[in-house]
Formats: sequence, structure tokens, C-alpha cells
Amino acid sequence: MAESSTGVIDATVLNPAESDERTEPAWGAVVSLALGVFGLVTAEFLPASLLTPMARDLGVSEGIAGQAVTATAIVGAIAAPTMAIITRRMDRRLVMWMLSSFLIVSNLLAAFASSLPMLLLARVILGVALGGFWAMSAAMALRLVSMRLMPRAMSIILTGVSLATVTAAPVGAYVGDIWGWRTAFMIATIVGGLALLVQLATIPRLPPVGVASFRTLLEVLERPSIRVALLVVLLVASGHFAGFTYVRPFLEKVPLLHIETISLVLLAYGIGGFFGNIVGGIVAERSLKAAVALAPLLIAVAAASMLFLGASPTIAAASVAIWGFAFGAVPVGLQSWLVRAAPDQAESAGGLMVATFQIAIALGAVFGGLLVDNAGVASAFAYCGAATLLAAIVVFARGPKSVE
Repeated sequence: MAESSTGVIDATVLNPAESDERTEPAWGAVVSLALGVFGLVTAEFLPASLLTPMARDLGVSEGIAGQAVTATAIVGAIAAPTMAIITRRMDRRLVMWMLSSFLIVSNLLAAFASSLPMLLLARVILGVALGGFWAMSAAMALRLVSMRLMPRAMSIILTGVSLATVTAAPVGAYVGDIWGWRTAFMIATIVGGLALLVQLATIPRLPPVGVASFRTLLEVLERPSIRVALLVVLLVASGHFAGFTYVRPFLEKVPLLHIETISLVLLAYGIGGFFGNIVGGIVAERSLKAAVALAPLLIAVAAASMLFLGASPTIAAASVAIWGFAFGAVPVGLQSWLVRAAPDQAESAGGLMVATFQIAIALGAVFGGLLVDNAGVASAFAYCGAATLLAAIVVFARGPKSVE
């Protein structure tokens, strides 16, 4: 999810009174969760910056290699709402240690992959770690600090997302060009190992205190506003990943940028996403509908600019930076919309959003790959622009009102 900063569903039934009575916040454990998020999002984003050499080395097309993104997304969509149920009898720290171990195994398999099936296996394991971690991290934070300190704890955890968004793609592209794409995954393995070591040292015992169920998920899905919100998630995420997965081939083939320049462009994308997340929150406080609608509208404008004016290196680079800014604002508005639409079942709504987002990533990568292989890279950006424009129209027509 990157994409990846949305709501949660956990097997724990949180006790606010118990949380408020915690006198010594476990800040070390909170930081360990931020490190875990950084490692997961870094691993998730690497294929976008390494797609060309990965495809060449494995002897497959770029569209086929892009399905490494699809595999992660599909498994993540399943793991997000089900991990809490599958592990409902386990201490939550053991679950987190297990998921971080999966991250390490995934990166090692990817680094030593000699075939596409081996790479896809690595990405399947990453999907389990990614979906499960996102599904449980915020609920764990509620048990590590008092309710009063919860906003600060989540800010620390989501810092991992911001840092990975800024650094993963450009650093991956640069390292891949200098030392090879496998080295980038080895570095990601080291990051995952450091996160696990900190988690082993800091996360306290967190025995399960409840039993998860699918019933609330079905109840939340019956609400019209939730269904509209999930449709918007589907359109925005599928459009984004249909285009962004193939941004490096586009920059290489249309504006003819060198790898050093592409790394800088991807860095601009990440920095744009960092500031987009901040601005998205500010706009959402004033007008939630504007926050939710303007982000996909900006993505549509950026995709159209690349499609029609992308031969200009300056316009292509500026469009990628605007794209990053817009996509950085997407999770803030959508999450706020879902929470407002289901304030009594916010965790279930968040779990549905995680699952829908991952499904949309898979659909976008699959469709984008088919378009790239059969109609050229530009066609993936055409779909991205159309899907995100439609999402903006849906929000303006059926989006969040001032009072849900």
C-alpha cells in the first residue's frame, strides 16, 4: 500500500481503561513497529524501480515481471482481514516476530531467485507479512501506550511509511544499477533483520484478549457509504498501480532518461508523497470531500501530462513529482471517510479498506501488464488517468457529506 497506511482489524478486544492506565509507554516497541513498516514498504516498492533489470535477468517481459507486485497484493488482501482470526490464540508479539521473519525470508528468496516462480514465491511470503502487519500494528500500538498518547504512537509508526516512500524507489534504482537488483533485496533483508532484532528486544508480552469474527465485516459492507468509498479505493489504487508499476520503462522509453536521472525523478516522487500526506491531512480537516476528490484528480492530470507531453524530460519529471504528492494524500482522505462512515466499526472498515486496496493493486498490475505487453507502456498511463478521473467524479457525486 505503499501503499499501506490504512486501517486495521485485530483479534484483540481493546480495553480503553487498561490502555489509559499504562504508566510507562513502550516507546521502544512502537519504534520497532515503525522499523517493521519501513522494511515492509521498502520491499513492496522495490520492483517498481528494478523492473527492467529483473525482467532481463529472469528472461521474461516487463509485464510478466510486474506480476511480482500482483502476487504480493493478492496475498496481502487475504492476509489483512484473516490474520487476526488465524492467530487468535497467539501472543501478539509472537505474531509480529513471525511476520518480520517472513519479511526477511521473502527478501532472501527474491535476492537469490533464479526463475520467475521463485520470485513470485518470495512476493507471496511478503504479501502474508505485509497484510498481517498492517492488519495488527495500530491495534498493538493501543496496547503499548495510553489512549492519550496514541496519536503520537501512530505518527511514529507511519514515519516508517514516509521514509520508505521517499527512499525505497530511488535508492533501489541506484543500487540496482551499480551493484545489481539482487543487492537491493539483500539490503532490504538487512533492514528487516534490524527491525526483528529491535522487536525481539522491545515488544512486551501481549496475550490475545478476544476472538475475531467475520460478522462485523459483513455488517459494515451493508452500509451504502462504505460501498461507495471502497469503489473509490478500487478505482484509485488500480489506476495508480497500473501506471506506477511501469513508470521506469516509461521514463526510459519516452523521455529517454538515464538511470541516474530516473533515480532523482523517483526521489522527487517520494518527497512529493511525504508532503502530500501532510497536506492531505490539513485539507481533510477543512473539507473531507475535497481531500478525497482532489487527490485522484491530480493523479489523472499527472498521467495525462505524461501521456501527451511526456516526451519532455522536464514535464515527465514534474508529472511524476505531482503524482507522488497526490498519491501521498490518498490514504488520509479515504481513511477519514471510512472512519466517519462507520465510527462504531472503524477497525472493520479499516480492514475492508486494506483488503480492497490490495485487490486493487493486483488488478491494476495485471491489467497494466497486459496493456504494456500488447499496446505499449503509454496505454497503462491512459488507464491510470481514466480510472482516477472516474474516482474523482464518483467522490464529487456520492462522496462524504459534511455530516455522515
